[in-house]
Amino acid sequence: MKTDRLEGYLEQVDDVIANGTYKDDWSSLSQYPVPEWYLRAKFGIFIHWGVYSVPAFGSEWYPRNMYLQGTPVYEHHVETYGPPSEFGYADFIPLFKAEKFDAAEWARLFKAAGARYVMPVAEHHDGFQLYDSELSDCNAAKMGPERDVVGELRSAIEQEGMVFTASSHRAENFWFFGGGRHFDSGIQDITYQEPYGWADPVYSDPDHSTTHSGTHDICSTPPSKAHLDDWLARCCELVDKYQPKVVWFDWWIQNMAFKPYLKKFAAYYYNRSLEWGVGVAINHKFDAYPLGTAIFDIERGQLSDIRPRLWQTDTAIAKNSWGYTDNNDFKNPVDIVCDMIDIVSKNGCLLLNVGPRADGTINDEERAVLLAIGEWLQANGEAIYDTDHWLIYGEGSTRIEEGAFTDVKRDAFTSDDIRFTYRAPCLYAHVLKWPTDGRVTIESLRAGGRHFLGHIETIDLLGFEHHVSWSRDVAGLHLEVAGTLSTQYPVCARIRID
Repeated sequence: MKTDRLEGYLEQVDDVIANGTYKDDWSSLSQYPVPEWYLRAKFGIFIHWGVYSVPAFGSEWYPRNMYLQGTPVYEHHVETYGPPSEFGYADFIPLFKAEKFDAAEWARLFKAAGARYVMPVAEHHDGFQLYDSELSDCNAAKMGPERDVVGELRSAIEQEGMVFTASSHRAENFWFFGGGRHFDSGIQDITYQEPYGWADPVYSDPDHSTTHSGTHDICSTPPSKAHLDDWLARCCELVDKYQPKVVWFDWWIQNMAFKPYLKKFAAYYYNRSLEWGVGVAINHKFDAYPLGTAIFDIERGQLSDIRPRLWQTDTAIAKNSWGYTDNNDFKNPVDIVCDMIDIVSKNGCLLLNVGPRADGTINDEERAVLLAIGEWLQANGEAIYDTDHWLIYGEGSTRIEEGAFTDVKRDAFTSDDIRFTYRAPCLYAHVLKWPTDGRVTIESLRAGGRHFLGHIETIDLLGFEHHVSWSRDVAGLHLEVAGTLSTQYPVCARIRID
């Protein structure tokens, strides 16, 4: 930790807040508007890439779990690389070479997928920054690839006309390597050492070694002031050097000790955005930021109804990991498109993660998923981008389990599951699974119903030439299409209204 630079940054933060429009209190921060670009974007790409992609085993939590004796990751590490005391996590850094990393190629792929914003992880829990920092030498510009990964991505993303955003998971570094305190690990006696941080031992409970469960229950243990100061300075440096239009935080910032620092960061960031002349946002989980001061985010989950304020789901193409592993289990693009529609119909955005290999390549499975989503959006994008939620999100029998880590818990959508989006003069009815007989009844649009009393001019299907016959009565709006629609994907009926 570079103390002089850190102290200078903390003074700069106070100066910007003192002289800026936004102050470090919730009342002031609640006046910051949600950016218009974010309201319209709907779909972004998350990128989990770092040193943890070198072992490519288990998940991006490899660095934590390799120091928890008795876990599969620990056993794998000992068998493959030797004991952590002989081959520690830092020894993976020289192996993270990124020799095939091409930021422009990534950006073109994400553009083809239909993404409107892209979010690389600037620093994960492992304490290794993917950007050039003046506060630490433990970063990709000085070690490993010796490239400013975040800087290269920002240039490529903006060159393709997408919005550059970034995430910081620095908060969790305080305890992430805590398991190494309990045996001869090579880090059991450190005070502070990068990338291991303070390795606070409170978070070494082996019962919670391979999942996130339980970690929320013990968040009352406060981080040190040194860690909090370092967190704030790093976040503000990231803002100043790369001007991300969103800064995303993982869950541990909900620890009460962070509250004064959350206010300071938001005030600093929002004031900086006024200098840049662009709208920005902060993503948070749970109740870390009060309603109206930042954008609520749900990890691997959705909502069961419309949320009046913009929100976001962050989830991954792989079901089992955010980072690349040799055994990732990938989702079907049809399911992802269905989830996207459900999220957008409830006033949300989808942030979809990819996990590149250590060499900088994106595997064929994830690439195929992205291109399939992009192909669907080419035909149906007008019903997603720039839309608003309607009076109700939709109808149907499939239950959405609300909350985090529920992304693979729902049943497959059926032909009675319909979701609505709206952009005048069109109401878009997304039939999430098109019926084989070509007949659809939308009960919410029945004659005399309370949701729609207007006049329908025309109805057609996005991406198809098939003629739509329709009628409306007290049972619903009835659609009938002659011929077979050869698609597994949702079909959108564009209803032009007067």
